[in-house]
Amino acid sequence: MSDLVAASERLDAGDLSGAIRTLLTAAAGAPAAELAALLARAGRLAGFDDLAEAADAVVTDPRDAGRLYQLGWACVERGISRIAIPLLEASLDAAPGDRRILTELTAAYEDAYRYGDAVAVLEANDAGLQDWPDRYLLAFYSVMSGDLDRARRTAGRLAPPPPDWAHARGRLSGMLERAAAVPGPLDGQALRSWHYVLNGGVLLHLSPYGFDEPMRGRYAYLHDSPAALRRTIERLRVVLEAAGPAPSSVSLLPDRGSSIFGLALASALGLPAQPYAPGRAGTIIAAYDLADPAVPRQTLAERAPGALLVEHATSWTDPGPVAPDASGLLYQSLVPPWSEHTRFPPGGEPEPVPADDRPAEALAAVVLQTAPDEDEVAPGDTPADLAAFAAALTAGWPLTGRRDRLWSPGPVPSARFL
Repeated sequence: MSDLVAASERLDAGDLSGAIRTLLTAAAGAPAAELAALLARAGRLAGFDDLAEAADAVVTDPRDAGRLYQLGWACVERGISRIAIPLLEASLDAAPGDRRILTELTAAYEDAYRYGDAVAVLEANDAGLQDWPDRYLLAFYSVMSGDLDRARRTAGRLAPPPPDWAHARGRLSGMLERAAAVPGPLDGQALRSWHYVLNGGVLLHLSPYGFDEPMRGRYAYLHDSPAALRRTIERLRVVLEAAGPAPSSVSLLPDRGSSIFGLALASALGLPAQPYAPGRAGTIIAAYDLADPAVPRQTLAERAPGALLVEHATSWTDPGPVAPDASGLLYQSLVPPWSEHTRFPPGGEPEPVPADDRPAEALAAVVLQTAPDEDEVAPGDTPADLAAFAAALTAGWPLTGRRDRLWSPGPVPSARFL
């Protein structure tokens, strides 16, 4: 059975999610008219009239550049950029050099983490590029794909940016400056170094599971634990001692996870804990997971002097609008230690475990009573390795000015769930 037939059968059964998952992998080799016909059905099933209408137009004329562009654009807007890519590629083939199509195609490549392909298509259409944003994006995607020489060459030829691109110019300059200063090699395994280059943040722990292949230091699914929280606390202590910041307090964000993490962190470091207030200087802003909707992320972008944003668990597949100054670990799917979950005892049957509803103070005490999880350590990820890395960053960490968004995954790929 072909993937397109499988997607059609899932749509027949009303399984929209299953059909889209199938099309994510099938789209690249599918004829435009057949793909569009399935997208039209999916759009109607989802109630997305714009997607369905754009797909119907492509079914009528699958070689029309404008219609292919409109359907690709609709796919990007609906979060299915991987399906948009072959449609936009076909659109650009039908209208070579069209900047509108080129811009949308490179955005779709970025969403799919295909930075090298974005570089290639921009270079192939160089004659029609403008410095801002086109050649800036060529330099940026070159960094994200690990080609620092091309990034520096391209950046060096850019004209001064217009006012609305000044922040992007600063972002690119910061990445290139950090790449020149970061200790050790910048290769396809250097997750901690590349994380710092792209985000200006220190990654405190590398997952040892599938380190060489396929995860390279990131987690896919993780059932979090008090021991992992304690490891984040102790490794942050290592970085603070090596790099020099001396915060005077811990600020507690309003969500429950951050309160637990922040109370444990404050007690371990011997610092007072207080509710988070925007603009407070000299404090550690303790975040369990910035993806929690209770976190006021819009107030975290502006750095106060000496303020550190520390996040225990950072999503690398759904990166947020604010990059933390330090991340305990990188995950795709996370179950907090206090959430309802399923236990799998050795040799026994799976059993449900209810949520732990004890107060934040009680759960913080559990973290403090637990030894840090250092049983398995990835290559180059001992506390001593982390201390040496942090000590080499003393002139560049923590960053100052406005916090940028989190960029992921850059030149170090990892396996991920669809």
